[in-house]
Amino acid sequence: MSDLEGYTDRTEAGIVLARQLEAYRGRDAVVLALPRGGVPVAWEVAERLDLPLDLVFVRKLGAPSNPEVALAAIAGLRGEVLVRNADVIRASGCDAATLERLAAREREVIADRIKRYGAPGLPLAGRVAILVDDGVATGATMRAALRAVRAAGPEELVCAIPVASEDALEAIRTEADRVICPLVPSYFGAVGAYYTYFGQVPDAEVAQILATAQARPSRKDRA
Repeated sequence: MSDLEGYTDRTEAGIVLARQLEAYRGRDAVVLALPRGGVPVAWEVAERLDLPLDLVFVRKLGAPSNPEVALAAIAGLRGEVLVRNADVIRASGCDAATLERLAAREREVIADRIKRYGAPGLPLAGRVAILVDDGVATGATMRAALRAVRAAGPEELVCAIPVASEDALEAIRTEADRVICPLVPSYFGAVGAYYTYFGQVPDAEVAQILATAQARPSRKDRA
């Protein structure tokens, strides 16, 4: 596929993003991936721009009748940041108790992933934070992630995503200092529709990428 139509896989998407993020090479910046799908994309960005890689933990709260529809999203080490999709919540008839039950379940997932991958360890205050995912449909998860990172005090907050809906981009622009998205279809179906290969990213792949990133010498160590 061409860049204008979609991507072969998450690796190609990361390569395309890295080209558009070239201005951050040599900056005091950190690439932050939303696991699991955002990790292979973010790794390509981090490796090609010679930047460190870390994670932002975020989870979608799917509607009970259709888990693919995001009622809200939580982010942070304890799932302390909550972003609601108010229109979706109203349309679903979901009450506050149900939303909290869903949030509690996803906080357990975040806790489990922290055990598997380790808690984020790179300081963000005064640095450029570049958040990367494999795509954005409603924007709830990315908005939650952006708010969680904003609280850490970065100098500049960048959102870099290969593909997104127009509505999601409008919402994300209110949270980020800069948004980079090479592909914005006029009609948006689902993120996976813009990839030839879009399988689940296994935990083993995430762990391997993180281990490789952590073992790579920093620019300071090589200087």
